[in-house]
Amino acid sequence: MIPAAPLDLEAILPLVRKPGQYIGGELHAESGRMTAEDLTFCLVFPDLYEIGMSHQGLQILYHLLNARERVVAHRAYAPDVDMEAALRRAGLPLFSLEARVGLGSYDVLGITLPYELCYTNILTVLDLAGLPLRAADRDDAHPLVLGGGSCAFNPEPVADFFDAIVLGDGEEVIIEIADLLLGAKKEGLARAAVLDRLAAVRGVYVPALFAPRYRDGRLEAIEPLRPDHGFVQRRVLAELGDAPHLRRPLVPVVKPVHDRLGVEIARGCTRGCRFCQAGMLYRPVRERSLDDILELAEAGIAAGGFEELALLSLSTGDFSCLDRLMVELMDRFSNEHVSVSMPSMRVGTLTPEIMEQIKRVRKTGFTVAPEAGTDRLREVINKGITEADLLATCRDAFALGWKLIKLYFMVGLPTETDEDVEAIVELARKARQQAGQGRGRPPQVNLGVATFVPKPHTPFQWAGQLSLEESKRRINRLKQLLPAKGFKLKWHDPEQSFLEGVFARGDRRLAHLLETAWQRGARFDSWSEHYSLERWQQAAVDCGIDLDSYLRPRGTDEVLPWDHLHCGVDRSFLEAERDRALARAYTPDCRVHGCQGCGLCDFRTVRPLVQPAPPPRPVAPPPYPVARPGGQPPPTFAYRVHYRRTGDSRFYGHLELLQLVFRALQRAGLPLAFSHGFNPSPQVGFSQALPVGVESEVEYWDMALTRPLPDPAAAVSRLNDRLPATIRVAAVEQAPRGTAACSLLTYEVRASALSRAEVEERLAAFLTGEQFVIDRFRKNRHKELDIRPLVARLERRDTTLVMDLLCHQGQPGVSPREILEQVLGLTGEEALLAAIRKTAAREMAQPS
Repeated sequence: MIPAAPLDLEAILPLVRKPGQYIGGELHAESGRMTAEDLTFCLVFPDLYEIGMSHQGLQILYHLLNARERVVAHRAYAPDVDMEAALRRAGLPLFSLEARVGLGSYDVLGITLPYELCYTNILTVLDLAGLPLRAADRDDAHPLVLGGGSCAFNPEPVADFFDAIVLGDGEEVIIEIADLLLGAKKEGLARAAVLDRLAAVRGVYVPALFAPRYRDGRLEAIEPLRPDHGFVQRRVLAELGDAPHLRRPLVPVVKPVHDRLGVEIARGCTRGCRFCQAGMLYRPVRERSLDDILELAEAGIAAGGFEELALLSLSTGDFSCLDRLMVELMDRFSNEHVSVSMPSMRVGTLTPEIMEQIKRVRKTGFTVAPEAGTDRLREVINKGITEADLLATCRDAFALGWKLIKLYFMVGLPTETDEDVEAIVELARKARQQAGQGRGRPPQVNLGVATFVPKPHTPFQWAGQLSLEESKRRINRLKQLLPAKGFKLKWHDPEQSFLEGVFARGDRRLAHLLETAWQRGARFDSWSEHYSLERWQQAAVDCGIDLDSYLRPRGTDEVLPWDHLHCGVDRSFLEAERDRALARAYTPDCRVHGCQGCGLCDFRTVRPLVQPAPPPRPVAPPPYPVARPGGQPPPTFAYRVHYRRTGDSRFYGHLELLQLVFRALQRAGLPLAFSHGFNPSPQVGFSQALPVGVESEVEYWDMALTRPLPDPAAAVSRLNDRLPATIRVAAVEQAPRGTAACSLLTYEVRASALSRAEVEERLAAFLTGEQFVIDRFRKNRHKELDIRPLVARLERRDTTLVMDLLCHQGQPGVSPREILEQVLGLTGEEALLAAIRKTAAREMAQPS
């Protein structure tokens, strides 16, 4: 497609929440370059930026595609509801972050399918891209719409919206798809011919080549429309290769939910938990080598400046070289105050030795997932841990200084009784008792509870899901039984779990339901503030769909909506595991106890890949000083960095700017001093926070270093090389001593509304008055403030306004936008759209 011109967003970005999530410009992001000869992808995560930027899969594909010649990949995320409304009012499409062109300008939209409750956001993305929602209604002028992710193994509720969907690991197949599409673009192939070629690629599902057949309201068959194409087989990556996304990690500008460098140390888990879909979909276990992990961690931290390194796997504690890995990572990074976290630990794998390593920098969260309250039910689900194992782990954690432990459970697992539910509370009591009677802050145990949702391709895929009423009853029982002191209960909304269950095992009839609910306003259903079960129930009535029927138990003789999509695990194995669950029989881990016959591995290319334990070797001391406990803190050297922030950087919030600067300082290798205590942080202080949307020529931050800078001018260049182009350091000098009691700040404002006669009248009245009291409502309280003494100068020239505002240390001040609205009578929208720049700042010992 011919590249379009970038969109002008100046009239939109100042009006929306967190505008920084729409501007791009992250470190290591690609440029917006596109040519007509390129094959262009826009990779879309159908949730907010803060969720999507934590997703490893999208970043992997982004870097792989951009490494190919004549292939360009950009990104987009689902717009928040206010941004969607703003785009629709302005008649603008959803756009990519890198090029700021509409998504309809790309050859391919690659949409992640991460979880069921984001499906309505996919419709928002397609509609704002200017595409017909259904694939059958698109033609050669529209981008191809591809999908992939964990929900690809039952994509039937959204299958009608996609041209093709990838099943399994994406690293190899995405390159095959890109090469195929490049060739098709050169040949000028029609859409139908392209889909024919895609269907021949292993792991690619073209929904149009399969047709479901129903009888009496039940799915009777899924009929292939080609006799030689009866099913689609998942792609399996034989081993984890290099990880270019870690060598040049995308460093977010708006804080994501998981703001860290994630290093995938292994893929797959064969513990065999019978409720766990990921354990079936991502088999076999493929571990990275110890040396590769250490090298990738070193490169990623150096390139990104992250403060936390997360070791990612479905079961990190099962990594064969974990003890050695933790020692070497902490020896390398603890002195740089980089913590190491393990989000997916199992009871029994968190040894005291590993815990000792974790707490060397800061104690990250301590979370374990018993899943069920009794040993009996854990045997049913093949969890492989006992109550004694759990209590021993909690005892070790408390002994090593943790004060908070989080336990995760499910209600509604097959065969669960009221006794199992009540045992959750008793187990939590016993866990807290493992802390003993130590001094200090009392121990806390937090419980997270969710309703079990039977997922496709698991031994429990035939099980029924709790009704909404029964789910609420069991969670309410936990609320009643759990003591208030020392415990806290959080639960996933059963109404959201209800809809998740509908879509998890749904069929193509749900596409109509999705469209209907979306047209009624359904958006961001995984966010409780947006979710409305009543909206979905009314949409179901309109569509003639019985939602409860999707939660019923299924017979093993029934056709399931995903039967034509093969994850590699044999159906006979799943049936046998279901029977073993009822018999409470344990199925061991194949990586330790030999093949259990799931049917996935051919033991030639697909096989478990477990790293051998490394030989013992002395670890060389780090080439930097190690802090000695109990000693005096070293002296520090204070510097002030003067900088300006203009252009897109005006849309960073203050906390986002702080994080951006901290990471730039780390990447620049400056010897930052850190605070002491539980969570060390850089000793850096910033000038007064700018309102979002305001530019400045005269910002600064003060920083404490552990040694003096030999050449402060050289530090200017080092910092500018590591900051966005919209943030430029002008000078580095020794910081002044003490804090100024008052600052005089000069702002220049440009807005067409300033030319109104009414503005001149209000300005004259303000300048001649002795006081001007405004009413502020903050933190649920009204408070009056006389702002007249805070305005030293206010001059207007046509559509330009210059103001000098006094800011007293520790006292309320007045912002330029308050002057525009309260004094000059501009509307809130006019004030937000005004171009405001701070042009001068003068510190004074006393106000003039």
